[in-house]
Amino acid sequence: MAKDSGQIGVVTALVRTSFLVNAVYAESGREYGLTPQQGQLLCVLMAQPYGMGELSAMLGLAKSSLTGLVDRTERNGLVRREPDPQDTRAVRVALTPRGGRLAEEFYAETCRRIDMLPLGLTSAERATLATLLGRIVVDNEVPMVFMESDEGKSAARKR
Repeated sequence: MAKDSGQIGVVTALVRTSFLVNAVYAESGREYGLTPQQGQLLCVLMAQPYGMGELSAMLGLAKSSLTGLVDRTERNGLVRREPDPQDTRAVRVALTPRGGRLAEEFYAETCRRIDMLPLGLTSAERATLATLLGRIVVDNEVPMVFMESDEGKSAARKR
């Protein structure tokens, strides 16, 4: 495949970047015996337990797909369902101690790999990229599905 000159449009750049980040999740997941979706679930749960409706919205999954994902991850001993203190009819999904340890390792490895993607950029270009992508995220009200690496470490320590 011919290498691009680097001059691509915004749509193409965003779509290709999305595929690139998904590939990183897949690579990290293989290393830790997780599917990309399980890895994403663990990363989201590092912050706190969430209800199924919240997780469905955050991960962009239909509730039936999320139920299967949580079931498989629970069978692997990485998450557990617990009663929701605000609504006795509902459950929240939380990391188990084993899931918390794996989430922290997976998260650190995924951050390391993603941080390597823009190595060809200068510090100023990286800062500009972060600012512009951050604006897109805020303007589109993207849920907090991935924390800054410092936040992830402190959230994992609180469990």
